[in-house]
Amino acid sequence: MSLLRTDGLTKQFGGLVAVDEVTFEVDSGETRAVIGPNGAGKSTLINCITGALEPTAGTVEFGDEDITSLEPHETVQAGVSKSFQTASIFPEMTVRENVEIAALASEHGSFSFDFLKRLSGFDAVHDITDRMLESVELLGDADVEAASLPYGDKRRLEIAIALASEPELLLMDEPTAGMSPDETAATVDLVEQLQEDLDLTILIVEHDMEIIFQIADRILVLNRGQVIADGTPDEVQESEQVQEAYLGGVEL
Repeated sequence: MSLLRTDGLTKQFGGLVAVDEVTFEVDSGETRAVIGPNGAGKSTLINCITGALEPTAGTVEFGDEDITSLEPHETVQAGVSKSFQTASIFPEMTVRENVEIAALASEHGSFSFDFLKRLSGFDAVHDITDRMLESVELLGDADVEAASLPYGDKRRLEIAIALASEPELLLMDEPTAGMSPDETAATVDLVEQLQEDLDLTILIVEHDMEIIFQIADRILVLNRGQVIADGTPDEVQESEQVQEAYLGGVEL
């Protein structure tokens, strides 16, 4: 069953068409990947879905709702959350406090930054925070200052922050960027575990083809803003257009 759908989604910047009439679907419960060479329009597509950018044309539907014109915080409230390409955390706060901020915003809407004085009364926030930290294996570091975490764990914290809104769909933008091979392997395991444990649907943008072919159920391939392939990992690997776009015709 389709959870997310785009129809003719287009984004222009002056004379540049960064996303060119992209139509695709993400089914509930799957790990869907978006790949493409540098400048293919991947991040622009994701930003149009999340409300960070307003599409020039086309629509985005999530479930039964048209979310094309929603602001980013409204998209989160609708059930779509995003982890960013670089870790977006409050380094001087504890791991727990970082997730509590996101959970509090999700549960109670806007708030003032004296909220830390009032957190003792928000049992639901504490419960969500503990569950999400446990899901990314950081519950044992809950009281550690976020700045002191290794890089890979900072990325895990950022994922926990994105999960604090308890989304149906998690968008992940280059989750292994800047990671060591060991950190990358651990993150791949984490993505697979999150989908299983939290019944998540995941849309992932990733430059590492080996990772994508390992974890994705279906792959959308963009080149110069246009869809050049859409299918299973095997189908994408066999696509002559994909091979040409990436490696000048050499098989992936």
